[in-house]
Amino acid sequence: MPIRRILLCLAGLAAWAPAGLLARPAAVMYSQDQLVAALTRDLATRYQLDGDLVLDVMSRWAPPAMTASVWQVSLDECPDRPMSTMVLRCHLIGDGETLDDFSLLVHASVWRDGWFAREPLYNGMSLDPSMFDVHRVDCLQDRDALPVNVGIRSFIASRQVSTDRVLTWHDVALRPLVRKGEMIDVVAEDGMLVVTLKALALQNGAQGDLVTARNLESNREITGRVVGEDCIAISF
Repeated sequence: MPIRRILLCLAGLAAWAPAGLLARPAAVMYSQDQLVAALTRDLATRYQLDGDLVLDVMSRWAPPAMTASVWQVSLDECPDRPMSTMVLRCHLIGDGETLDDFSLLVHASVWRDGWFAREPLYNGMSLDPSMFDVHRVDCLQDRDALPVNVGIRSFIASRQVSTDRVLTWHDVALRPLVRKGEMIDVVAEDGMLVVTLKALALQNGAQGDLVTARNLESNREITGRVVGEDCIAISF
């Protein structure tokens, strides 16, 4: 039989063969690495994590003795929030067959970039990226670490921070736009009417804070909301 006819026959057989038979992958056993990868993807999505999740299995796990072409992992139980040590309840499905469930003890870490002080920081100091190094930090161990995607220039140090220590939310406060003892603008609006006057700030305030100031003409105290640098807004 000519080679061309043989090839045509084979092509015809392939066209009539069931699609699943041709595309079906080889049956394989399920490894621990595959299990960890699947659980990592599931947990990262479930917890909406801001960082890279890494799981390490701490308990003994025996892979199933059977082989299957298609494996699935079902995560049945896990903590409500991510923790450094977690017990997960799972079961495997191989080619549609549900296997016995099992518990898995894992150590978890979530890595993202954090700010590390290059020099000591002191209370009230304005912050700038040049004052820090950026290193990876496990935010399950340092849950309050300030992420680098937060604009550092918007904050001041609220307490002393030693060199090489990770910066946390407890170490910072929003940078005040209004400062106690300084002259500020007070803007009062009523429809199209806008009145501006000078006042003495009686307390510090960040964007959106309510602060008290003293009207220099009437000597009366007024309360307004910080809307910008050295500026508060009040209502008639």
